[in-house]
Amino acid sequence: MEKILDVKNLHVNFATYNGTVQAIRGVDFHLNSGETLAIVGESGSGKSITVRSILQLLAKNSDIPEGQILYHGDDLLQKSDKEMDAIRGDKIAMIFQDPMTSLDPTMPIGKQVAEPLLIHHKVSKKEAMDRAEEVLRLVGIPNPKARMKDYPHQFSGGQRQRIVIAIAIVDYPEILIADEPTTALDVTVQAQIIDLLKELQEKIGTSIIFITHDLGVVAGIADRVAVMYAGKFVEYGTVDEIFYNPQHPYTWGLLDSMPTLDTSEQDHLNSIPGTPPNLLNPPKGDAFAPRNSYAMEIDEEEQPHFFKVSKTHYAATWLLHPDAPKVTPPESIQKRFEKFQALKSGGSVK
Repeated sequence: MEKILDVKNLHVNFATYNGTVQAIRGVDFHLNSGETLAIVGESGSGKSITVRSILQLLAKNSDIPEGQILYHGDDLLQKSDKEMDAIRGDKIAMIFQDPMTSLDPTMPIGKQVAEPLLIHHKVSKKEAMDRAEEVLRLVGIPNPKARMKDYPHQFSGGQRQRIVIAIAIVDYPEILIADEPTTALDVTVQAQIIDLLKELQEKIGTSIIFITHDLGVVAGIADRVAVMYAGKFVEYGTVDEIFYNPQHPYTWGLLDSMPTLDTSEQDHLNSIPGTPPNLLNPPKGDAFAPRNSYAMEIDEEEQPHFFKVSKTHYAATWLLHPDAPKVTPPESIQKRFEKFQALKSGGSVK
């Protein structure tokens, strides 16, 4: 499988009146052709900053002191603004989480969908508008020819999100970054948008980076999952490995707080105690240690490196060290382990 994007040792800082915020602290990941990589974590963990770095859409007070973002071997961090303008929206496109702030309220949606074609390609206005109509039909806007003259406020929230997706895919980008595209939508519409993204991926062959804090959404779309906390990845693996064989206590906490089909009205959903660390002064050891009931003395002193669980699954926790004591995860996680064993032995995960 071809690796089309490779992010290496990415660091992103922000200068503030109170000092330098170390928002991203050495992130490594890659994206393969045709796959969906989900990046999950609490709000403020650094998910959006990581993907915005790819397109150089960071605030003016940002700085990237270290790292590479290799797109087909070319470092995007070395590109000029003009060179990046040719890549944004054409080769790599982004769907933002709030369609009302992504759409121009004064412009008909047909023109907004056609605009990337006019910017990136030498096509006539008629050709661009014909393609816009085709893409609007592709994303499920009813009667697109007539509705191209309508304005954003004339559409429902779910339809506006479909229009934003249409703008992102009109150039058939190689990489599509979806930054929490279902956050503001109800559960039914969320499912429709997820199904739409999967359908579009099959039709246009794009690779997707999907950003979310909702692990329930991830299960329906991702091939691989990277779990992020305090500006670092703490675990990554296939979607089955993360859901049914999680190894990091933070991943346990995220999953333990998520309802499942087996959850009843009487069941108590747990939450992760405490709050993320202040990245003006990142902790010396494991950033999750103060919130981790399984933390050991070494967690306070030294950041854990990634331990290999399988050839596709890694977790940065001292609990995987050979000398670490054996611990009992939450009951819900133990049940997931049992399902994972059934999956590996050829059974079904129910």
